[in-house]
Amino acid sequence: MTVTYTRHVATCKGFGCFWKLLVRWKGSIYKLIWPELILYTILYYTASFIYRFALNDFHKRKFEKLTIHCQRFVDLIPVSFVLGFYVNIVIQRWWDQYKTIPWPDSLSVFASTCIHGHDKRSKLMRRTIVRYANLSMLITFTMISPAVKKRFPTREHLVETGMVTENEKKIFDDLDEKASHPKYWMPLVWAGSVVARARKEGRIRDDFAVKTLVDEINSVRGKCGRLLSYDTISIPLVYTQVVTLAVYSFCLGTVMGRQFLDPKLQIPDHDIDFYVPVFTYLQFFFYMGWLKVAETLVNPFGEDDDDFEINWLVDRNLQVSYLIVDEMHNEHPDLIQDMYWDEIFPQELPYTVAAEQYRKEAPQGSTFHIQVPDEEQDFLPLVEEEDGEEDDASLRDEEKGQSPQKKPSSAKSIRSRVGSGLSSRKPSMLSMLLQRVRSGSQENTRRRSTKGFGKLVMLISFFCIVFFSI
Repeated sequence: MTVTYTRHVATCKGFGCFWKLLVRWKGSIYKLIWPELILYTILYYTASFIYRFALNDFHKRKFEKLTIHCQRFVDLIPVSFVLGFYVNIVIQRWWDQYKTIPWPDSLSVFASTCIHGHDKRSKLMRRTIVRYANLSMLITFTMISPAVKKRFPTREHLVETGMVTENEKKIFDDLDEKASHPKYWMPLVWAGSVVARARKEGRIRDDFAVKTLVDEINSVRGKCGRLLSYDTISIPLVYTQVVTLAVYSFCLGTVMGRQFLDPKLQIPDHDIDFYVPVFTYLQFFFYMGWLKVAETLVNPFGEDDDDFEINWLVDRNLQVSYLIVDEMHNEHPDLIQDMYWDEIFPQELPYTVAAEQYRKEAPQGSTFHIQVPDEEQDFLPLVEEEDGEEDDASLRDEEKGQSPQKKPSSAKSIRSRVGSGLSSRKPSMLSMLLQRVRSGSQENTRRRSTKGFGKLVMLISFFCIVFFSI
């Protein structure tokens, strides 16, 4: 089953909470890579002992050249990029497969709610629907999970457990002779037929309830089919091979490329001699561990420590679904007034002594502490748009050299002013800004026209001078 350590990392204090997880063995990286680590150690120290004790000076020079060559080119292998992208795909696929696992809880609740009646036949219909749903899931799990397949290797084992009757097994066998495709969907077809019969017999009171049940049955079928798709369609084999070759090639290259050479020779980057390559071991540990994580999660329905516990899920689903549709059908506690009936809702629920430290005030917005002075809280007065338009008209008349003429107010403006009771108001900031923009645009137009006329006069004068000079 998936190794759970959530309770150990609930609170981070001091130097962190991950240190206490490093000593765990089940589901750990040590358990995954210890065979490769032992083999790597044997290869590394074999090469080191040969260099130090078995070779003469001539062959030592050859060994040193080979070491420098491997050190130069081993870092050109893009292990981090290839492996990181691959692990990202694997983890996303792993979580999507978990979210795809079907659960019969919703279907059981709908069946218990929509199929009415305490008689034997109504009870039989509800139990049969959820049994068919669990049977469909179980058939799917036996096709993708080795642990479940070992538990239910044949169809006869399903008959012995009571998940399949003899009559249903015969229908399965007869259909196998007609088509070799997986039959995980057959129990769901039967469940849909039971829903239709319950509606015909009046045990389901409306068509909307029928649609709800059928939609949930189809949801179970879709998730089972998607699990089979994950099992059939894997990550492309080419990419898996590239990642594996990259990691193992890098590790084999470091067997020679990370050797400590004689410091007396003053070879660049080899001016120190250690017997234990600490950082080489760390590099091997990280890359090989990363690859083992991908190997573990690429199929979470296997028998690894972090794989999903499907056998437990089979038992849980069957028990919970039968409990919902049978034991708890149309049952609920007595309806009584709660203790907050008179005060509508509680101000807050009480705290224990241990939880008193977690009492907090209600969160407020980020501007909660901003205080606006009283003298700055008054709104600025506004001005009607018509006053701004009259001012613009007066400015245009003055520019033309005419005396400004006051236009008679329209009946609508008079009524609005009388109705509002406002004789005059100060111009608002928006009106002043619009007036400035309009006056600026008029001034620019006038300047452009004056500038164009001056250029025309200069051009005519130039042609006249040239003409008379000739």
